[in-house]
Amino acid sequence: MAHGWAMLAYLARGQDLVHSKLRYDDGRVTILIFQSLHQHTNVHQDSVKEKATRDHTQCIHRPIAASTCLCAGQGIRVESSGRSGIMEADSDFAVITGLIKDLLERHLSTAVTDLIDQMFREMKRLEQDANRGLPDEQVDECAISLWNWGVTKRVEESITEHERAIVRHAACILGIWCEGTEPSEGVVRRNILMAMKTGKGWIDVGEHDLASGFLDVALNKLEMLYAMLAQRSSEEADMNMHKTYVEKDLFKVLTYQAEVAFALKDFEMASQSIQRCKDMLMRQPKEAGYLAVLCYNFGVDTYEEKIYEQSSFWLSQSYEIANADKRYSPGHEMQAKVLRLLATVYMEWDCKFYQDKALTAIRMANEVHVHPAGLFLKMKILLQSSQPDEIIGIAVTEMLNHELGLDIYLNTAKLLLEHRRDFLAFDLLKMVCKHFENSPDVGKAVILHIELLLQRGKEQLARQKTEDLITGHHIGKKLSIETLNLLHLILWDCAAKSFEAKNYRESLEWYNYSLSFYAVDQFDPNFAKLQRNRASCFLNLHEFDKAKEVILEAACADRENIFTQFSLYKLAMLENNILEATKAISAMGNMAAQSRSKGLLMQESCSDADLFTMAAQIALEKGYTDVALKALECIVEQDHNTEQVFLSLRCLVRLVLSNKGTTSVDGRTNDGELILSYLNTAHKKLTESLNEGVLSHDKVSSDAHWFRKIAWNVAVQAEDSPKVMRDAFILSYQLSLFCNCDKSILVAQKSCLLMATAVNLEIARKNTDYSEQVQILTKSLNYIQLCQEIWRALQSSGDFSQDPTEVLLLLYEFEIRAKLNDPRLETVLEKVWELPRLDIKTLETIAHLSMETPSYYPSICKRALQGALTLHKKQDPLDVSMLSKCLHSLIKLSLPEGAVEVETCVQEEVWKYFQDALSIITSCDDYPEIELLWLMTRAWNTGIFQYSVKRYTDAERWCALAMRLLNHLGTLKSSYENQMVGLYSEILEQVDKAKRALPNEE
Repeated sequence: MAHGWAMLAYLARGQDLVHSKLRYDDGRVTILIFQSLHQHTNVHQDSVKEKATRDHTQCIHRPIAASTCLCAGQGIRVESSGRSGIMEADSDFAVITGLIKDLLERHLSTAVTDLIDQMFREMKRLEQDANRGLPDEQVDECAISLWNWGVTKRVEESITEHERAIVRHAACILGIWCEGTEPSEGVVRRNILMAMKTGKGWIDVGEHDLASGFLDVALNKLEMLYAMLAQRSSEEADMNMHKTYVEKDLFKVLTYQAEVAFALKDFEMASQSIQRCKDMLMRQPKEAGYLAVLCYNFGVDTYEEKIYEQSSFWLSQSYEIANADKRYSPGHEMQAKVLRLLATVYMEWDCKFYQDKALTAIRMANEVHVHPAGLFLKMKILLQSSQPDEIIGIAVTEMLNHELGLDIYLNTAKLLLEHRRDFLAFDLLKMVCKHFENSPDVGKAVILHIELLLQRGKEQLARQKTEDLITGHHIGKKLSIETLNLLHLILWDCAAKSFEAKNYRESLEWYNYSLSFYAVDQFDPNFAKLQRNRASCFLNLHEFDKAKEVILEAACADRENIFTQFSLYKLAMLENNILEATKAISAMGNMAAQSRSKGLLMQESCSDADLFTMAAQIALEKGYTDVALKALECIVEQDHNTEQVFLSLRCLVRLVLSNKGTTSVDGRTNDGELILSYLNTAHKKLTESLNEGVLSHDKVSSDAHWFRKIAWNVAVQAEDSPKVMRDAFILSYQLSLFCNCDKSILVAQKSCLLMATAVNLEIARKNTDYSEQVQILTKSLNYIQLCQEIWRALQSSGDFSQDPTEVLLLLYEFEIRAKLNDPRLETVLEKVWELPRLDIKTLETIAHLSMETPSYYPSICKRALQGALTLHKKQDPLDVSMLSKCLHSLIKLSLPEGAVEVETCVQEEVWKYFQDALSIITSCDDYPEIELLWLMTRAWNTGIFQYSVKRYTDAERWCALAMRLLNHLGTLKSSYENQMVGLYSEILEQVDKAKRALPNEE
């Protein structure tokens, strides 16, 4: 029976061959396509797939069988071994038979898959168990049922090919185990069929090692069957018939073994199997086509793997087998395909060494069946073997003598140019253009001619042909849309190159060629792109009126385009129209999210960020900083390139710092608040970059360093804006968290938090709203807690004994808790007392803070002042001025102005302070006179008060103290002495009278 063959097209863009890979499987042909592409060819042809048949014996018939099942999908009847009686399975096979029975009853695919896997594992165990025992009739019945179940499921397509192979595997092995020592002919035939099918099943799923064992079993069983048939027949005619019958299956097994050996890279075994098959072709001539295709497939596989020696062997075998008997040959087309691939193998293997073989193969292919692929391949071989122009010219003429498609000629011209056969290539193009002058696709040839002329630097000829196309276009010889688009690309590419070379006039000429193909009323996005690029040329040529006209035309065609707005922006900047330029930038910002353009032109091959960067650069060159700021802000808002965003933020910060104090066109003041907004954005972007892994940790750390330093400088310079100062310090701290943590960073973080706390306290002091003040103070506590953690880390890293951080933190915390009326205030005070180097200033500050509104803690104030007094006394030399103020505060705190009743203990405490003062006054000459006067006045007034309440002894004591202090007054003594002496004498007289009167009264 003649075989049908699939003829596949070839000549895709760049190379000529498309090899079809033909596979036989149980009487069917599967066509797999292997394409080898080259960058210059672009010819396509529909492939045709025809059914190929093979004479396979698939049915085994017996007149009597214990169990049979006809499988409609395959036409295979599987029979039992014919044993009679049902026996309980041996315990060694109980598990597998149980699994099989369970499998036959299951319907859910997941359950079936699990059972098949379990069955396969159990079969593997049994195969390795040498003492498994002998199976009985029940096992044989299970094997047959399992086989037929697998056939049924294949028809239903309810199990995978791999699962079906496992089912065959199990059924086949169990069937072979059950055949006994003297199996019947029917059982042997059954087991041959099962072994063959199982081996082929494993081949189909790529398990070639497993397939090999079953194919060996099939060979052994075929030998056994042949011996049975020979024993049964004595006539030579019967023997030949039996031999032919057995050889049909033997041929199959050998081809399967060849496939296995080939897959396992055993070339020797594969070639031996194929040779045995070739030896059988005299008796099996119909199998020649199958064998030829098998060898061809081997040739394709080894060609793909670049094993050229083996590939040439298999392809030669394929051709030889198919050519041996023309009756069963695959056909001229298939033979030509084999020869073309063989020629390709020789060419790619070593074209110069094997050029004769390659040329012989391709000539034979073209003689067998002429095909464009063969003619093109011949040209490649001739060129790669460096044949002279005369021979190449003959090959060109041969191609022209055949009615080939336009594409094959154009690809041949490209190939000739690649091998520097320019004269032949351009001559071919001229003839092709003439030959296809009435074809609608002739424009493709002309455009290729233009492109090749440009590549060879023949620009004037290319221009002439372009102008001819323009003339033809306007008189009705229009190019197809595809061809016209290709021409536009070529023209725009030339224009872009001229533009890059700053040859703007020439660039404009190329763009004008492109414009000539547009109708007057044709407006589309490509037209807008073209006009924008023409406008760029006019702008660079300083022809502003023409540029404006062209830009407006582009805006009419595609106004909602970011590149159009950019062109309007450039025009506005040239006209110094800042308002229009700002509007254009705003429009660009609004369009940025939707305008990820993939433009064809040089100017439009950039991203949105590139456009905004160029806009900012133009603005800065013109001196319009505010416009540049807006453009850079658009990059930060719209762009997804993290590095570009950080670069833009740095530029924004530098621009604001360099123009600090000026006011922008839109009314924004370039001050710290604006910089803070940029720094906050930087902080947000750094957080996102770190979380998303966009930037490396080192890069994030480097950027954070730069921005944190800027934040610190902004804070230091924001003297007139405490809120900006505080926020800048906190932002500097937050940015420093992204930096690699070392001692310097910890110190910076500590300083930021300390400064932020100090500024925040100043803000709280000036705030009149109580609720806001509470919020500010609470936030300051958080800063202090963070700073304390950092301070503890720093203390463990070195000596910070001279650092005032701990004292400042305690003072800040004391003030906050005092103002918040926090019960933990005493705890803070205790920490103050525990300071290793407690100084006077700290205690005096505590005293001041404890009485500062709204705080009122006189007891704490007194304790602090007493501590300060103690430290004052220990100084050498004494700081009399500061000591006098301390005593002043203590006396004033203990003996308030206008106090009516003073407890005795308090009076004694105050008396002690006066005695301390008197002692210092006596021993030192530099006690402040104003303080001395104040002490004298308070002592005198206290004495008068005591006199008024008839406490004469106390009155005399305090007045005497005042008189003693009077004696130490300097220039002021004369002002008080006369009055006080007289009053003091009167007081003494009254005191004496009172003393004398008191006993009589008693």
